[in-house]
Amino acid sequence: MFSKWLQFNNLSIRNKLILHFILISILPSLVITLLISWTVSNMLEKQSNTQILQLIGNVSKSLDAQAANIQNISYFISMDPDIQTYLNDGSISIAKDEDRYRLYRFLQSFTTLYSEIAGIMIVRADGQYFSNDMYARSERNLTEEYWYHEAMAARGIYKMIGHPSERNVTTHVNYKDSEIVSVVRAIQDPDTGTTKGVVLIDLKLRVIAEMLGDVKLGKSGYLIVVDNNNDLIYSPKNGITLDREAIVQLLEQSATGSFAIDTKDEQLQILYQKSNFTNWTTVGVFPMRDTLQAIKDVNLYLVIFLFVVCMLGITASYYLSFSISRPIAQLASSMRKVEEGNMNIRFSGVRQDEVGRLGNSFNKMLTQMKKLLMQVEQEQNMKREAELRSLQAHIQPHFLYNTLDTIQWLARKDGAKEATEMVEALSKLFRLGLSKGQELIPMHDEIEHITSYLVIQKTRYKDKLNYSVDIEDGITTLFVIKLILQPLVENAIYHGIKERRGPGNITIRASVSHGFLRITVADDGAGMNEARLLQLRHVLQSLAESTSEELPTLELTRNGQSVGYGLRNVQERLQLSFGGLYGISVDSSVGKGTMVTISHPIIKQKGREANVENLESYHSG
Repeated sequence: MFSKWLQFNNLSIRNKLILHFILISILPSLVITLLISWTVSNMLEKQSNTQILQLIGNVSKSLDAQAANIQNISYFISMDPDIQTYLNDGSISIAKDEDRYRLYRFLQSFTTLYSEIAGIMIVRADGQYFSNDMYARSERNLTEEYWYHEAMAARGIYKMIGHPSERNVTTHVNYKDSEIVSVVRAIQDPDTGTTKGVVLIDLKLRVIAEMLGDVKLGKSGYLIVVDNNNDLIYSPKNGITLDREAIVQLLEQSATGSFAIDTKDEQLQILYQKSNFTNWTTVGVFPMRDTLQAIKDVNLYLVIFLFVVCMLGITASYYLSFSISRPIAQLASSMRKVEEGNMNIRFSGVRQDEVGRLGNSFNKMLTQMKKLLMQVEQEQNMKREAELRSLQAHIQPHFLYNTLDTIQWLARKDGAKEATEMVEALSKLFRLGLSKGQELIPMHDEIEHITSYLVIQKTRYKDKLNYSVDIEDGITTLFVIKLILQPLVENAIYHGIKERRGPGNITIRASVSHGFLRITVADDGAGMNEARLLQLRHVLQSLAESTSEELPTLELTRNGQSVGYGLRNVQERLQLSFGGLYGISVDSSVGKGTMVTISHPIIKQKGREANVENLESYHSG
C-alpha cells in the first residue's frame, strides 16, 4: 500500500489535480445533477399542470364574465317597460311606426354595443314575436320550440342551451347552428308566476373562438369547451379527434381534474375545469411529449453544465469570464443606445457562440423593429383614411324616412307636381352626396347639395323655415370636403328653428378671409346657454388634442337627441384631412340663435381629377 502511495506521490501535479477534481468535483456534481434532474422533472410536470389549470381557470372565468354580461342584458331587456307593454298587449302596442321603431332601436342598441350578440328575439306566450335581426323560418308557433320549453322550465332563470339544433328561427345574416350559442330567459308575471314570454339571445361563437384560439398550451396544446350535456361547444379546427364516450366518462368524475389518454398517434394529457355558473367545462388537451421534451431539455442543460464544470474547471474561469463578459457588455451598451432612440446601432462581434448568436438575434430584432415601425406608420395612415371614410357614412336615417313620408303625403294631397319637385331635390341630394367617390368636390356642388336639402326641408316645414345663401364671387370653383354643410344645417333646423316659436331663418355665407375659406351657418333659433356652449367648445377643442382611440364621446342632448354629433363629425373630418389648424367654431346665445363657422383651407384644382392626390392647398395673404 505504501508503494501505491509513493506511486501516487510520484504523479505530476496536473494528474493529481485531475484526480482530485474527479473525486471532489465530478462525482458530487454527478450526484447533484441526478438529484436535480429527478426533482426538476417532477416539478416541471406539476408546475406545467398547475399553470395550465390556472390558465383554464382564467379562461373559464372569462367565459363566466361574458355569460354574466349576457345574463344582465337579458334581465335588462325583460324589465324594460316597452318590452313589458309588448308582452302584455301584443302587436297592438307596436301598431304605430314610432313605437315599433323605438322597440327596434332598443334591441338594436345591444347588438351595436356588444358585437358578440348575433340577434335578440322576444317571443310572447301566444307565439307572436319581435326581433331586430331574427325571424321565424315558417309559420310554426315558436312556443312549440324546445328552447322555449327549456326557458319555461327554468322559471325566469337565465339559461345557456348551447348550439341550436333544427329550430324554427334564423337571422338575416343566416348564421349556421355551429356558429352561434343560444341563451334564453323566461319573463314571468311577478303576481301570478305565469310565463308572459321568452327572451332569446344568440351569441356569436366567434367571440369564444377568439378568446380560446389565442391560448396555447405548450407548443401544440389547445382548449375545447363542452356544455352540461357534454356536447361540443368549441374546438379548434386542427384539434385531435378524441373518443367522446371515454372523455364524457372521465369528465363526470369531478368538477376539476386531469387524466391521460392514449390515441393511435400519441399520449395526451387532459386537464379540465367545470364552471358552476355556465355548467360548461373548459378542457385543455396537450401531448405528453411537450412535457417530456421540457424535461429532456433540462437534463440536456444539466449534462452540459456538468461537462463544462469538469472540462474547464477553475483554471479556465478567468478566461471564460473575460471572453463572455466583454461581448455581453458590448451588447448591453448597444441596448442602452437603442433605449436612447438610436435604431441604427448594430452589434459588431464576430463570435459564433451563444453570445454571438444573441448579438446576431439582436441585430435581426432591430431590423425587424424598424420594419414593424414603418408598417405601423403605414397602418396608422391607412387607419386614419379609413376613419375619414367611415365618418362620412354616419348620417342619421331619419331624414330619409321623413322625406319619403313627406313625398307620399304630398302625392296623396296635391297630386304629382310638388312630389316631383321633392323627388328631383332628393335625387340631386344623393347624386351630389356620392360625388363619384371623390373626397373633395367643387364649392358650387356643395352649395347645390345643401340647397336641395333646404328645398326638401322647406317643403316639409312650410313657412316655419326660411333660408338664404350668400356666396362670395370667385370661390364657387374652390374645392371643399363634401357633406360638411348638411350636418350643420340639420342641427340648425332640429335644435334651433324647430324649438323656437314662429318662423325661423337660416343663413349660409361663404367668403375668403385671412388665408382661409370661411363658411358660416347661422340661425335665429333657440340657441344654447353658456354652460352648454362651453362644454361643446371644450369637446371640439379636445378633438385636436386626442388620438383616434381617445376621441371623447359627446353627451350633449336635448329632447333625447344628440346636439353635438354633427359638429363632431365635421370637426373630425376637417382635422383628419388638414390638421388641427382647421375646424369649426361655435357662437350661440339663448333666444338669439347659433352661428357655426367652418375654417377650411383654400384648395384649387391642380389636375383634371378632383381627388386628394392631385389638389394643392395654399394660403393667400
